[in-house]
Amino acid sequence: MQYPLELTFKFWALAPQISIVDGQGNLVFYVKQKLFKLKEAITIFADVERTRPLYYIKADRIIDFSARYNFTDSNGREIGAVKRRGLRSLWRARYDIFDGETSNLNIQEKNPWIKVADALFAEIPVLGMFTGYVFNPVYLVSRTDGTVVMRLEKIPAFLSRRFTIKAVDRMSDREEEQVLLSLMMMLLLERNRG
Repeated sequence: MQYPLELTFKFWALAPQISIVDGQGNLVFYVKQKLFKLKEAITIFADVERTRPLYYIKADRIIDFSARYNFTDSNGREIGAVKRRGLRSLWRARYDIFDGETSNLNIQEKNPWIKVADALFAEIPVLGMFTGYVFNPVYLVSRTDGTVVMRLEKIPAFLSRRFTIKAVDRMSDREEEQVLLSLMMMLLLERNRG
C-alpha cells in the first residue's frame, strides 16, 4: 500500500460514499453504505462501478451503541472485527480492533475537545459554515502497549470531508487490513462529528 491514503466522502450523496486513493492517486477502495438498514451490512469494492467486492462488514446485532462489526473478505475468510467501547466513547471516541476474540489494537480520538469546540462554533451564524477549516479531529491507532501504528487526520476543507491515513509503524498485512477496515467503519459511525 502506498501511503498516505486519502479518504473522501462524496458530499452531495444521500447514502454515505467513500473513495480511498493511495499516494499515487490510484483507487484502493470504494465504499457505499446503504440507507435505512437496521442491521449494518457494508460492502467494500475495488472499483467505483461496484463490480469487484473485496470485503464485507456486518454488524452482530440490530442498531446498537456497542455493536461489533465483523470483517470478511470476498471468499468469506474472517479477517477481524471492530467494536466501539460503549459509554466510554461518549467523551472520546474509542474502538477496539479484534483478531478473533483478542483485542490487539485500538483507535482513540487524540483530542476530544475538538468536537466540543466544533459543536459550539457550528452554532454561530455564518461563521459556523467554516468549522471544516478550523476543527479537524485526529485518530490514533495503537497497539495495546501504546505504540502508535497509524494516524487518521481530517484535512481542512470547506464542503467535503477528506481524511488522510499515514502509517507510523510497521504492521503485518493482516493487521493492516484490520486497521483500514476498522478506520472506514469508524468514519461511517462517526461521520456526524467533525
